[in-house]
Order: sequence, then structure tokens, then C-alpha cells
Amino acid sequence: MKVILIAALSADGLLARDANDFSMDWTSPEDMKLFVRLTKEAGVMVMGSRTFQTTVDAGRKLPGRKMVVYTSKESMEHQRADATEFTTEPPAALLERLKSEGYSSVAVCGGAAIYDMFLREGLVDELYLTYEPVLFGAGITLAQSSFELRLKLLKTQQLNEHACMMHYEVQK
Repeated sequence: MKVILIAALSADGLLARDANDFSMDWTSPEDMKLFVRLTKEAGVMVMGSRTFQTTVDAGRKLPGRKMVVYTSKESMEHQRADATEFTTEPPAALLERLKSEGYSSVAVCGGAAIYDMFLREGLVDELYLTYEPVLFGAGITLAQSSFELRLKLLKTQQLNEHACMMHYEVQK
């Protein structure tokens, strides 16, 4: 099972200014196109309940992908017709279950607690990090836990005049 992490970061490496900040408000259209392409290729998106709720509230349609939402609730209010499920499974168990269902890759799409959980457990194989031309000074980081992962740069891609995507492989 290939696990990719997709995140948009400020130029100072932050996911957001605070818990109410929504990256789709400050990321570029080119980053959004990359996100759509990568999540479609993966076939499964994993995210936290706040990220899911923000997506629902924004009216974002993400057809053609299974959505797995980490939440302490059994279900959440939504009007989505796509495959959406809610879980509290440990990440490794979730990945094993998805593999047994025939999926070969998963895109971890946020927020910070979900990124942290998958990174801390060493389950991420690749990262796609888009750096947008904005500075926050202080805010939410990609991970809060203490761990060390070594990365190998696979590709850099200038998405537009100001934004750049860095594609990394986790060295295992």
C-alpha cells in the first residue's frame, strides 16, 4: 500500500495560521489542480473530521474517490453521494483493511493531527508539499510529535509564477 501525504504550506512551512484557517482560501488554483489529480490517482483520501467538515461547508465535490474520515463520532452530517466512511481505526489497521478491499494507494490530506499520526507511525511513503507565497510567522505545523524521517527529493515543479511543489520519498 502506497501512502502519499499531500499538503500546502506557507513559505515559512506552516499549514495554517490557526485551527480556523482553511488552506483552500490561500492556495493557488494550480495547487488545487495538483491535489485533484493526486487524490484521483490514489483513489482514497484520508482526512480528519475538521478537514472533512470544511470541505463539505465549502461545497467541494470530490467525485471518484473514497473518503475516509477520522472522527470520534460514528457519522457526521453530510449530503455527499460519494463513498464516505468514518473511522477510529489505528492507521496501520486502516491501511491493511483498504488493501484487503483492493486499494493500492491512499492520499493523506490533513489536517495536522492526521498528518502527524501517519508520519509518527512511519506509514508515509511520499510527500507532495506545495509552498505558497505567503508568510504566517506563527501557526500550525505539519507535525507536532517528535520523530525523524529522512527524505529524498524526487522532483521539484514550479506550479505557477510564485508557487513550487516539492515531491519527496521517505527513506526507510
